[in-house]
Amino acid sequence: MDEEKKIQILEEVMLEYGNDLVRLAFNYVKDKETAKDMVQETFIKCYEKLDEFRNESNLKTWLYRITINLCKDYLRSWHYRKVQTKSVIENTFRTVFPLTEEKIINKANTEEMLEIVASLTKNYREIIYLYYYKSLTISEITDVTGLNENTVKTRLRRAKQRLKTMMKEADIYG
Repeated sequence: MDEEKKIQILEEVMLEYGNDLVRLAFNYVKDKETAKDMVQETFIKCYEKLDEFRNESNLKTWLYRITINLCKDYLRSWHYRKVQTKSVIENTFRTVFPLTEEKIINKANTEEMLEIVASLTKNYREIIYLYYYKSLTISEITDVTGLNENTVKTRLRRAKQRLKTMMKEADIYG
């Protein structure tokens, strides 16, 4: 593939998926600027590996997979573990996430709901985010996360059960 074609494809991908990828990355890293950095790295990898993309999966799920892997690598990094503070994460989450929370759970963007979703373990929060907010199918979530389909189904079921219980306890379940 020639460079002009790769640049054209990259521009189209950036316009079509850029905002979604930033939201996806933010779901992992809980920092707006870091999420943007992760997506920038995703586009760099996309450009570098575009010749190797075989269309065995959807381009969107390939980009999601790259973004998730970069985020997971970042979360395992020394920088994240040693430098990030709890207050920075909580403040960023509260100021940037309300609209996303509304779309994930289809509830009013209340602080209580935000705290409930945020309190789920990463495994459950990831599945809830991809299923409700990104409207991915079980099969697409399997592609994006690399998990077994039954594992995705089980995590989704358990996450729903936990959300329902937690929302009843918080008296915000309708």
